[in-house]
Amino acid sequence: MFEEHHSPLLTAARKMAPLAAERSAAGEERRRLDQAVVDAMVDAGFPHHFAPDGPGGRAGTFTELLHAVAALGEGCASAAWVASVTAAAGRLTACLPAEGRAAVWEKGPGTVVVAGLMPSGTAEPAGGGWRVRGRWAYVSGVDFAHWVLVAARTGEAERPVVRVFAVPRGDCSVVDSWFTVGMRGTGSHTVVVEDVVVPAERSVPLEVLLKGAAPGAQAPCHLVPMKAANGLTLAAPLLGCARGALRRWSELVRGKLAAPGGAISGGADRGPFEQLLARADGEVDAARLLLERVARAVDRGAVTELVTARNGRDCALAAELLATVVDRLLRSAGTRGQAEQEELQRRWRDVNCGAGHSGLQFAPLAGAYARLADAW
Repeated sequence: MFEEHHSPLLTAARKMAPLAAERSAAGEERRRLDQAVVDAMVDAGFPHHFAPDGPGGRAGTFTELLHAVAALGEGCASAAWVASVTAAAGRLTACLPAEGRAAVWEKGPGTVVVAGLMPSGTAEPAGGGWRVRGRWAYVSGVDFAHWVLVAARTGEAERPVVRVFAVPRGDCSVVDSWFTVGMRGTGSHTVVVEDVVVPAERSVPLEVLLKGAAPGAQAPCHLVPMKAANGLTLAAPLLGCARGALRRWSELVRGKLAAPGGAISGGADRGPFEQLLARADGEVDAARLLLERVARAVDRGAVTELVTARNGRDCALAAELLATVVDRLLRSAGTRGQAEQEELQRRWRDVNCGAGHSGLQFAPLAGAYARLADAW
C-alpha cells in the first residue's frame, strides 16, 4: 500500500467503504445504490466536494477526490462511480450564472446534482428562458438526485448551439433502462424532460463548461477545462475496484495454496502466483501514478491544451491497465472466482464496464495527444 494524500473526504470514504461493500449485492440486484449508502455518500461530502461559493461551498481538490473515490471503490465500484460523477456534476454548476448557482445550491450541502451532457435534447427561447425537451441516457445516480444538468441543441445564430440546463429532478421523468453487465448499482437510467421551461439564469453554453470558464471563479477546480478532468472522475473508481479485486484474488489463491494435498494442479507451487501478485500490484500502482499526475496538473490550474490532451491519454491508459490486471486475476483464480455470487467476478464486470465508457477510449484520446506532442 502506498502513502495517500490524507483529507477528511478520504477518512469519510474509508469509513463508509465497508457499508458500501456490504450493500453492493443488493445494489446490483435493484440496479441502484442502497439508500444507506447514498446517505453516507452525501454525509461524506462527495456531491458538494466542488460546490461553488455559497451554502455548502467547498472548492475541494482533484487529488482529494481521487484518493477518496479509490478508497470507496475498494468497497463497491458502483458507489465510487456515483460518488465521483456527482462530485463532477456539482463542479460544473460553478459555470452557471450567479442566480442559477444559488438556485441549485439553495438547500446547501445535501444537494445532489447529476448530469446527462450528450446533446440529445432540443431547446427554444420561451419567455426569457428556454423550453427544453429530450431524452438523456446513462445518467448515473438520477434516482436520488435533486438537480439534473442536461445538454440540448438550440437554434441560436446560423447553426445550432449546445447549451446546458439545470433542471429540478421533479421536472424530469426517469425511464428504467439500466440493464448492463457491470456497474449495475449506479442506476444510470434515462432522463426524460417534456416541455419544461428553464429560466435563463439556469442555462449556460456547453462551450463555457468545456473551457472551464466559470464566471467570477477563483478556485482552480472551477477553472479547469472539462476534458482535462473528466477522465479522472471516470478512472478513479476503477482504481479502487482493481485494488479490491487484487485483495479478493489474494484471499482465493491463499486458500488454494493452503488446501490439503494441494488444490492447484501440479502441487502448491507459489512461484507463478507470486509473479502474478507482484505484476498486478505494480500495474495498479502504475495506474495510480498516472492518475495522480492528472490530479496534480488540474489542481495547479492554468491547464494548457497539451496538458488537457495528456490527461485524457493518461486516464485512458490507466483504465486499460486496470482492466487488463483484473482480467488476468480472474483467469488465474480458478472456477470459484467465476461463481455467480463471487466478489471477484463482480469486480471484473465492473472494471470492464467502467473502462468501456466513451470518455476512457484510448484511440481518440491518443489522437488528440499525438497532434499536440513534440515527439514526432
